[in-house]
Amino acid sequence: MEQQNSYRALVRIPGLTPLIVAATLSRLAGRMFILTLVLFVLARFSSPALAGWLTFAAIVPGLLISPVAGVLLDRVGPTIAVRIDMIVSAALTGAISVISWLDWTTPPILFFLVILFSLTGPLGTAGTRTLLPRLVPSHALDRANAIDTAVYAVVDVIGPAMAGIVVAWLGPESAMTMISLFYAGAAICLSGVPILPGLASKQTSFWRQMVEGIQIVARQPTLRGLAVSYSMYQITWGVLYVVVPVFVADHYDISTGSSVTGFLWAAMGTAGGIGALFAGHLRTTGRERHIMAIGMVITALAAWPVAAEFGFGGLAIGLMLAGVMTGPIDVALLTLRQRRTDPKQLGRVMSISMSLNLAGFPLGSALAGMIITSSLSTTFVLAGIASIVAAIATASIPSDMKAAA
Repeated sequence: MEQQNSYRALVRIPGLTPLIVAATLSRLAGRMFILTLVLFVLARFSSPALAGWLTFAAIVPGLLISPVAGVLLDRVGPTIAVRIDMIVSAALTGAISVISWLDWTTPPILFFLVILFSLTGPLGTAGTRTLLPRLVPSHALDRANAIDTAVYAVVDVIGPAMAGIVVAWLGPESAMTMISLFYAGAAICLSGVPILPGLASKQTSFWRQMVEGIQIVARQPTLRGLAVSYSMYQITWGVLYVVVPVFVADHYDISTGSSVTGFLWAAMGTAGGIGALFAGHLRTTGRERHIMAIGMVITALAAWPVAAEFGFGGLAIGLMLAGVMTGPIDVALLTLRQRRTDPKQLGRVMSISMSLNLAGFPLGSALAGMIITSSLSTTFVLAGIASIVAAIATASIPSDMKAAA
């Protein structure tokens, strides 16, 4: 029984290994793309403003269209939907490098290609997490989600660093070509994943199913509660991404501070990967709310007072502690959401929920930007309060018996 519950046993599940490899390649490409796009625009046009707007165009349209992407996932099936995203992303990132080498690059063409890239993004992001519960037996879902979360943590460390190195050595066009090849590799790996059919009825209109997806997330107590609680939790990380570099800059000069900040984020991402793999052995089923709430309370304490009031050493310890907690929180979130969602609606729920969850991050960054000029310590307090509110909202989600009733 212990061997069946090991990570090694997951390798024997048909289609899971190529799915994880495809997810790793596509997420690595995605993390490289944003930084490469910024460096590409700065090299070509020397315009930070244009870089900012193109980054916006690479993210926001996909978030807005997530209800449509969710319906596609449920109607055509997650395997085909994810493959569409990989192929389109490979073609579009490859096109950016080609037009640059041909000296055809203009801002309108870039905006057109980047917006198209953004629109298919939810198919891949939500599609992978729609595939997992359909490929993996329920008793192994915690560990599959743990590996999925650990991949995210590792890619967060490697992706930006790889983008910076490739751009510095070979130029932004070569980096875009590498990104395109990663997406193409992901599409090839998906050939080893079973083609799972869509479960949503094709007798119901596309528009009605899209509206139903929004209504499901808004009305189902668990999904509504997770949208609120995890968005609040993401406010904490939005704040930390702004306040940590400022905190470090107060202790080091610019060049040293940048290296120290990068090291802190890399160490925190590694801690998150370790926490995720550990969470896979926690058997979160039925205890997801409690694990999330406890992790959020610890995150709040890590943000304030540990990170804020005990100097640079406290900041490092606080970030490592918060990083470790991301694993159990994310694994429990995924398991609870998958467990309490009708498989016929999973694509829509994943697509919409993940977009709502991301909304807290830019809000936290914006709030931090306004508060940080007045008080560094108060900004850390805001990060802590957001996670405390998130923990309360998580604890308020109905238990299994109440949800079933």
